[in-house]
This record gives sequence, structure tokens and C-alpha cells, in this order.
Amino acid sequence: MRIRLATSADAAVLVEFNAAMALETEGKNLLPEVIGAGVRGLLDNPVAGFYVLAETERAVAALMITKEWSDWRNGSFWWIQSVYVRPEARRQGVYRRLYRHVQEMAAKDPQVCGFRLYVERENSAAQAAYAALGMKETRYLVFEELKPGVRFYR
Repeated sequence: MRIRLATSADAAVLVEFNAAMALETEGKNLLPEVIGAGVRGLLDNPVAGFYVLAETERAVAALMITKEWSDWRNGSFWWIQSVYVRPEARRQGVYRRLYRHVQEMAAKDPQVCGFRLYVERENSAAQAAYAALGMKETRYLVFEELKPGVRFYR
């Protein structure tokens, strides 16, 4: 298995993975034009984040990292988002390898102070996977407010 940074040539598979993940975990059909622009937007702006891809004969998994500055820590949290592993590649350590790769990248960057992610409350399998890798549940809840008119799924 090869783990690498995604490039603009990987946009189509990243869109496919994001659409599959949203449908599977939240029952949402993402709007292709929105998710496509979103994926390309991050690929074109590495200061904001990046995607990491796992491949065998083809892409089997990906995750996205976005960066959040922490003034308390004088460093950046890397938020793990848009995690997707093809069903046939699950339970084979693929996510573990992606996460370890990201940890190795972060170890070389003195600005990184840690990792965060959010997970659906009902997704106990994902929660167990994250805990097995050493992540801990925090005391924080996530709140959001979308601007009026923001539409990203059907």
C-alpha cells in the first residue's frame, strides 16, 4: 500500500469518496458541483490543508487535513476530516496507516500541536477506531450555524 499526498489529478476520486461517505454516514446526497468545487478549492490552497490518499492498485482510502490555529498553544491543530475507506478495504488497518502517516508528517512540522476530529455520535465503530489509535474524547461539543442559502446536499 502506498500513502501519499493527493494532487489535483485525484480530485475525481476524492469527490467520489466524499459523496459516498456523506451518503453512508448521514444519508446526504452531496451536490456534485459544490463538493467538486470544495475538493478542488482545498487542493489549490495547501496553506488551508491537504488530502492524504492510500492506494493499492487504485485509491482505497483518503482523509483530509484542515488547519486550525490555537493561540493557547501557539500552534496548529490538524483537523482530520472526510475520512473514507472503500468497504472492501475496511478492517485491514488502512485508516491506521493513513493516521500514522499524518502523525509522521506532523512530527516534522514544529507548528503542529495536535490532532482533532469530529464524529457522528452514533458512529461507534469510528469512535472505537480513533480511541484505539490513542485519541481521546474531549469535553467540547461542536456547534455550527450555516449562512442563509448555503446548500450542499439534496
